[in-house]
Amino acid sequence: MTGIEGRLGHDFRTPGLLIHALTHRSLESERPTEPSNERLEFLGDAVLQLVVTDFLFDEYPELPEGQMAKVRAACVNRSELARIARRLELGSDLRLGRGEESTGGREKSSILADGLEAVLAAVYLDGGIVAAASVIMKHWEALIREKATSPGRLDYKTRLQEVLAALAKTPIYEVDGDGPDHARVFQATVAVDGDMIGSGAGQSKKEAQQAAAKEALGSLQSENR
Repeated sequence: MTGIEGRLGHDFRTPGLLIHALTHRSLESERPTEPSNERLEFLGDAVLQLVVTDFLFDEYPELPEGQMAKVRAACVNRSELARIARRLELGSDLRLGRGEESTGGREKSSILADGLEAVLAAVYLDGGIVAAASVIMKHWEALIREKATSPGRLDYKTRLQEVLAALAKTPIYEVDGDGPDHARVFQATVAVDGDMIGSGAGQSKKEAQQAAAKEALGSLQSENR
């Protein structure tokens, strides 16, 4: 097994599939004979959603359709894909063009997320749905179980909106970004009636807002004790 194969937990019978999955479109533009992983991304997204849905359907019969959809969305979004890709050190194995290489493409969340979807598709094409499910569950099961245990609790913005709506109040978010494009960090604050009640940071505006809402919920709960 190569490094990425060992970290994934899949030994490719057809190594060319893995090479294809790791090839970003920026390299294809420089080497037209080497197709990018964009089509594999599309397939990988579908495989990931199928495996997560199948697991939820079997393991959590009490969850209604709407809650299953929320849990799945929380597990397969770009933020989680990029986080898992970083844990797998996928960036070090990506095949990038000179332009992306020079601008920190190996650390860009969008490239990491797309690359991981492509790799999952490659696993599926190499070993079928059983192999793909094995890899996905190895790296996603803990996350799925965490989200499925209390799917609503982890959507902090929605919970804060509900808490404040009961008080006839509305949260107002402000978000600022700082740093270069490839390593941009967003800072968010949430205020009610002009008073800041929470702040947070993240690699996307959504992550930062969720972090701010989480802190605000904690502050409101402390005040009501």
